Amino acid sequence: MQETIPPELNVDAVDLRILEQLQRDAALSNQALAELVQVSPATCLRRVRRLTEAGVIERTLALLSPEKLGAGLQAVVEVTLDRQGAEWLDAFEQRVIADDAVQQCWRVSPGPDFVLVVQVPDMAAYHALAQRLLTQDANVRNVKAFFAVKRAKFAPAIALPRPPAGG
Repeated sequence: MQETIPPELNVDAVDLRILEQLQRDAALSNQALAELVQVSPATCLRRVRRLTEAGVIERTLALLSPEKLGAGLQAVVEVTLDRQGAEWLDAFEQRVIADDAVQQCWRVSPGPDFVLVVQVPDMAAYHALAQRLLTQDANVRNVKAFFAVKRAKFAPAIALPRPPAGG
């Protein structure tokens, strides 16, 4: 958990309550959100806009059920490249993030160069993804895939700092 928020963001206890509620349910109406955090709807809307403009709220989205939508195979894939110059890393990253099956792309260190989280319908679709992104790239040295057998937790919310006493 982050202990403090940079002071230049000017985030107070009300903002933290707004962020907490939006992480639970971003589909709340402004009226419902204002009631939950105990401010007027106008104040709530103004604060949400400020937090969005400051980049604290990056985007709002819906979490969908992969199983119900036929995308039941998820894999965590470690990728090591032969050449790690900035231009090689950037080129690989750009190709990978352009693929809809790639949900997350992380450059990591030490160990592999990238960790990808991919979501596909089945093993045949994973094989096609591996062919187009990994096997055909001469710079890919090593790939290690881990296939999810159970999703025990998926929580994209971040832990927010507690406001100072009296805030």
